[in-house]
Amino acid sequence: MEKLKITGNGALYGDITVSGAKNAALPLMCAGLLTADTLRLHNVPMLADVKTTHKLLEGMGATVTTDGISSFDINGGSINNTCAPYELVRTMRASILVLGPTLARFGEAQVSLPGGCAIGARPVEQHLKGLEALGASITQEHGYVKATGKLKGARVVMDMVTVGGTENLLMAATLAEGTTILENCAVEPEVVDLAECLVKMGAKIQGIGTSTMTIEGVSELHGCEHSVVPDRIEAGTFLCAVAMTGGKVTLHHAAPHTMEAVLDKLREAGANLHTEADRITIEMTRRPKAVNLRTVPHPGFPTDMQAQFVALNAVAAGSSKVVETIFENRFMHVPELNRMGADISAEGNTAVINGVEKLSGATVMATDLRASASLIIAGLVAEGETIVEQIYHLDRGYEHIEKKLGGVGAKIERISE
Repeated sequence: MEKLKITGNGALYGDITVSGAKNAALPLMCAGLLTADTLRLHNVPMLADVKTTHKLLEGMGATVTTDGISSFDINGGSINNTCAPYELVRTMRASILVLGPTLARFGEAQVSLPGGCAIGARPVEQHLKGLEALGASITQEHGYVKATGKLKGARVVMDMVTVGGTENLLMAATLAEGTTILENCAVEPEVVDLAECLVKMGAKIQGIGTSTMTIEGVSELHGCEHSVVPDRIEAGTFLCAVAMTGGKVTLHHAAPHTMEAVLDKLREAGANLHTEADRITIEMTRRPKAVNLRTVPHPGFPTDMQAQFVALNAVAAGSSKVVETIFENRFMHVPELNRMGADISAEGNTAVINGVEKLSGATVMATDLRASASLIIAGLVAEGETIVEQIYHLDRGYEHIEKKLGGVGAKIERISE
């Protein structure tokens, strides 16, 4: 079992290149199911979930080749299996995203109900309800969702804002007969990135980046070349690290326009930020100030940055309140941070944090992907040695985080038992 060993080592200085966004790359890879041509993707992060999606697509018969660095060619011309099995789906919730494109192109799909991080319920009802509105017949049995039917355009109003649901229905609608109107869509940058790629593939989509998208179905899509949007959550994690340790770091290949809510909170915490089209420089010369925040769908403050800001607030001057409105079980990092000397109390969807001047190194357990990141950046400012266990969560969402942080002065290494 691999772990990360972190020793507090002072301020961070230097440059970090931000990877492509996992939450954009996975639906883009699934979009390869929509065409018999080749979809070429660049800036793909080589993460555990990406490798799982690679296996999943190949298991369905697609031809997938990669340079092993950041590019994939996905050709759906040889697909001969419309079932996504439990063995692969169980580790990754994004696997449900093969349902819409497979059904739209082949008239049938069978997908195991997904697994993923244990941060709370993320039901797929909105996906299924939307596909039924488009004419699909759906049954659930033995842990699988089975969908059949020729899709036809319809008006679909999602009961809640759902990123995955929006992506699944958007992909399905591109090949549905007639016009589809999707209402209450998620507007996250990763949804926009998918929509822009689909347009390159020949889809007809209006309203990209808004809560209502209109899709005129086409008979077929073709291949294209597309680069994955930079990972705003990885970028935000590194910015929080510098805000906590002090120092000056420039993030290259970033997308500051996708993370304005996070940048605003960092400025409120006292960080000096300079942004350009594809880079962000942060300089921190003092202890951060405590900031209150409430997670909401984009363009508000993202739930995927909540744990990192709880860690920042743990060492900030003053007290703060963090309210989590997206997932009901996303404060599992709190007891681990308290083991390091933080003063945090969490009840229901609210955490109250009294900032302390210093944390102490300890052995802590990563309970989910973003909790892993919060414990790592806490370890950067803790006195002594911090061991973060169960980092398999981390490898699902961060590419070479120990190398990137090590490159700017952090003392962090991966160890094996």
